[in-house]
Amino acid sequence: MANREFCCSDRVFLVTGGAGFIGSHLCETILYNSGRVRCLDNLSTGKRDNIAPFLSNRCFEFIEGDICDYDTCLKACEGVDFVLHQAAWGSVPRSIEMPRVYEENNIRGTLNMMEAARAQDVKKFVYASSSSVYGENAPLPMREGQESALLSPYALTKRTAEEYGKLYTRLYGLETVGLRYFNVFGPRQNPDGAYAAVIPKWIGQLLSGETPTVYGDGLQSRDFTYVANVVQANLRACAAPPEAAGDVYNIACGGCEMLRDIYDRLCAALGKTVTPQTAPARVGEIRHSNADISKAREKLGYEPSWTFAEGLEVTVAWYRETRGV
Repeated sequence: MANREFCCSDRVFLVTGGAGFIGSHLCETILYNSGRVRCLDNLSTGKRDNIAPFLSNRCFEFIEGDICDYDTCLKACEGVDFVLHQAAWGSVPRSIEMPRVYEENNIRGTLNMMEAARAQDVKKFVYASSSSVYGENAPLPMREGQESALLSPYALTKRTAEEYGKLYTRLYGLETVGLRYFNVFGPRQNPDGAYAAVIPKWIGQLLSGETPTVYGDGLQSRDFTYVANVVQANLRACAAPPEAAGDVYNIACGGCEMLRDIYDRLCAALGKTVTPQTAPARVGEIRHSNADISKAREKLGYEPSWTFAEGLEVTVAWYRETRGV
């Protein structure tokens, strides 16, 4: 999946959460394009298997450490040109059950990383935000500046990170860029557990002969974004002019896919005929999301190169192969 579009030669990138789903794809692409990568991950949700192919690469360094420890952050930022901050606890439902854990990791951990990046004179700090910051009543398509009431502690942690990012650019001159991811999917995404994202969860269940669960009426819609587009956005942000700093940008495809339709497509792709179980809609989750990506196009030069259909085909094939089907 690595993309030759970007030149990373002679640059040092710190990828926090680099052993995770998105982080490992960032590591792969940077290495493929002749960059040097330092990966910081405490392996609480990331997996060593995701970075195993890189461990013998002389341009790759792995630090097993926690962003909640400031000294670790400071050490990880030493000699780094760009920080791509992906480390965080995800899942809206889990954040409602464990708000203190999310505050410690997503807010304190992000602040630690920004402060360490400032102290070590990092050129640019690119961080992952989320479409959850828009809340339930934002008009569609969602545009930056039209946020509404937050629905979960997870959304609050991401909104707080954005405000810190703006302040660190304004007060300290650290060039920060926030990327609001919309429902990222692709190879290496964890399909297991109660808080797994819906696409890998359904694929894993269908391949295992389990009956998937659809929460709510299945008419919820999402702007699903293939992971390669997110990788592109991060590297575009690194190359963006200083005027783009201190702001946030939607990173998506600009589409709108209904969950019920996706379920049917997955069943067709896997040759399955399974009537799903139903359960009440999950508390705190947005019913519809669809992004306006014009600001990222204009300011970052972002242009999604993978459609939803293309990404879904590659993703299904990867899970079939890794599960021996």
